[in-house]
Order: sequence, then structure tokens, then C-alpha cells
Amino acid sequence: MRVQNKVMLITYPDSLGKNLAELNEILDTYLKGVIGGIHLLPFFPSSGDRGFAPECYNKVDPKFGGWEEIEKISDRYYMMYDFMINHISRKSSYFKDFQQKKDTSKYKDLFIRYNKFWPDGEPTREDISRIYKRKPRAPYTEIIFKDGSKEKLWCTFNEQQVDLNVQSDTTKQFIKENLSFLAGKGASIIRLDAFAYAIKKIGTNCFFVEPDIWHTLELAKDMLSPYNVAVLPEIHEHYTIQEKIAHKGYYVYDFALPMLLLHAIYSGKADHLAYWFKICPRKQFTTLDTHDGIGVVDVRGLLTDEEIEETKESLYKKGANVKKVYSSAAYNNLDIYQINCTYFSALGNNDQAYLLARAVQCFAPGIPQVYYVGLLAGENDIDLLEATKEGRNINRHYYTKQEIAEVVQRPVVKKLFRLLKFRNEFPAFNGGISITLRNQNELNITWKNGSYQAVLQVNFKSKKFSIYKLEDNKQYILF
Repeated sequence: MRVQNKVMLITYPDSLGKNLAELNEILDTYLKGVIGGIHLLPFFPSSGDRGFAPECYNKVDPKFGGWEEIEKISDRYYMMYDFMINHISRKSSYFKDFQQKKDTSKYKDLFIRYNKFWPDGEPTREDISRIYKRKPRAPYTEIIFKDGSKEKLWCTFNEQQVDLNVQSDTTKQFIKENLSFLAGKGASIIRLDAFAYAIKKIGTNCFFVEPDIWHTLELAKDMLSPYNVAVLPEIHEHYTIQEKIAHKGYYVYDFALPMLLLHAIYSGKADHLAYWFKICPRKQFTTLDTHDGIGVVDVRGLLTDEEIEETKESLYKKGANVKKVYSSAAYNNLDIYQINCTYFSALGNNDQAYLLARAVQCFAPGIPQVYYVGLLAGENDIDLLEATKEGRNINRHYYTKQEIAEVVQRPVVKKLFRLLKFRNEFPAFNGGISITLRNQNELNITWKNGSYQAVLQVNFKSKKFSIYKLEDNKQYILF
């Protein structure tokens, strides 16, 4: 199934119900017409990071179910699967074979070995300072081979996620085999997780290294094109990187929108938001929330440093049950580039402000992605946060079937579902867009396709908005 211009749900296989069978049931019971696609977060056997340390790609973790449940979903929705192009699990058969056989392993070139990468077997202090890192350490893990010898391997994230040498023939074959397999299992688009970290090159910051990174992206695209499956590189950084990728015709993420929209709602001024909508890529997926935190680095240059700090401070002041410590080492999160909070709680658990935010997302250029917690207007899960001391778990609530049956009756969720159905069904959203800003705080967005028009009018100062549609020269007020 091709990618469609319909709302995409982001969910773990065990977050809307306890497994894939229950997820199927929930989709059929509550979400018909509300969503058109699903980004099913990693469902493979994994040794860490909530699925992002995959042991393989040809199996479904038995605790979630099997391929038959995923195929039932892919028959009805266009699907996005993750491929961790930067790393593989330490518990994978590939890594175990290398650890067992060392230089006689057929997977010895799958990994980046310090003794072969660095001229002297170790990076200099200058090399380490140059590398783009989000964790305060040198990017390596030390392994012990069966023969007792030790060696350092490149490891960007945690020790369960050992980096791949994407420029070796061994890894290229590994990528081809797994992308081809996933393409045959109902994928419409493959998300290349941690894509910008994939190329390591001496003398660079080892992040989005050009031109090598383009060769890797083209390799993935060429591997998937026979299956009519698209690729989406996942990158959190300056918005100009997304513009570069979009310029070459690929899908990108709009990770700038979450902070821009919070700034507009907190300050009452929509000038930065309106400017972004006029220049941002059109072939993109928009987000307000994801399985990680609210990104900050992506908006630099669209907001000033002072405005970013003001927005962050406003979140902590106006948000509900959110504290700076939740995004710190105390909660196992040293990533200073994101804030751990649900989007609903970032807006003070306020129904009107939240619906305003989702209305803007639905009218923004691109295809809306809605994280499962956001789909149900979920508040910060302090109990899960404190039980695990994992900062990102504040936005990773596990919903039971009974809980979902209750939550979907909330007025804010009913209105959100109605908004999303309109976004999926109304033909105007397949046309052209126009953006008008008045007095810094009044934003109008119009989509037009032939005789169909959809209009959003927002006053960020009063936090009021209205939506109406024009069809066959008749006007209908929706919100």
C-alpha cells in the first residue's frame, strides 16, 4: 500500500492494549476513519531501548504476537516500520558470531573496530571533542572475545546498541536483506532510525557527513524502490538538514513544529510559525509528540536562543506535572536536546489549547503523525516515571482495553477524533495551501482543491479557533 495523505498513528505494539491482537481489536472498535496509517514502533526481539536495540528483523517478539497480526493491520492501513541503520543489538546472532570467532567471523566487517578505524587504534582528545555526541562520553563499548582478547567497538548510544559499519560490503548486504524482507511484510515506508549518525569519518563530527551520507540514503532508496516502498531518514538537528533532504525528493520530518507551536500558544504570537509554514518542505510528516521528548535543537534559527529559553521556561511554568529534573541524569536522561512531557500536559492539560494545537497540525503542510498518548489526550504518567526513573516514560503510558473504552468518551478525545476524520476525508487537503498572518496573533490557513476549501482561523492571543469548509459553494462550520 502506498503512503496516503491521511493521519498516521505512532504506537508501540503493546501500548494500545497489551499486544498486537488487542491493538487490532482497538483499531476496529474505536479508530476507523480516525487514522489512515500506522508507524508501528519496533516489534522485533530486542535487548533494550524499548525495541530500538533489535536482535533481528525477520521475527516478531513473541510477547507481542506474530507476523499474522501485523499483516492484518497492514491490510487496512499504510505502514511505517523502523530500520536501525546505525546499530544492531549486542545480543544479535551477528554480534555473537563476531565475539565467538573474531577475525574468522563472516560478520567481522559489520562493526566499526577502533583498532582498524583510528590510525593509532585510539582517537585523540581532539577527535573525541569533534564528534557529535548526545551522551557525555567517548562513543565506544569494550568487548571480550572468546579467546580472552579485548577490543573497542564504536557505540553511539547505549552498550546494547553496537554501531554498524554501513560502508562495508558486509553491512550493505545486511541492509539489503533486511530492507527487502520488511518491504515484503507490508511496509509502505521504512524509517531509517538514527540515520545521521551512520557515517563515521576521521576529521569530521561523524554526524550527517557529506557526501557519504547521501550515498547511504541513495543505497536504501534504490534497494526499496522495486517494492514501491519509500524511505524516511530520522534526524533531529537544525531544520536546514531537513530542507536539504527534502530538496532531493525524500520524505522528511517536521520536528520544528512542536516548539514553534508551543511558542505561539504561550506568547500569543504566530509570526515565526507562519513564516515556517511558508518555507517548510511539503513532502513531510508533521509531529507534535513522539516516543521521545519534545525536540528543542530542531527549532534553532527559527526561534532565537532567547525565545527557545522562554518557551522552555513557559513549559515548566504552564505545563502540568512537568519538572526540569525529568529531563536530567536523575531520570536516566542526559539528552539536553529534548524535554520529557506529553503535549497535552505541556499545554496545562487544557482541552481548548490542545485542540487548537491539533487543528494547526492538521492544517500544516505535510501528513500529520499523532503519537498514541496524544491521540488520547494523555497526561504525564508520573507513576510510570517514578517507578522506572526513566524520563521518557512520562510519555509512554500503557493503556488497557478498559481504560481506552473510558478515555474515548472524554469530550476532548471525541472532538479530536472528529477533527482527524475531517483531515482524512476532505478533498481540500490534497490541493494547495495559503497562509495569512494578521497582527502577529491571527493566523489563517486555507486549503483549496477545486470547489473544496478548508479554512482554519486561529487567534493565538485569545486561544480561540474556528474551522469551516466550503463545498459546492456552501459553507459548513465544523468547529
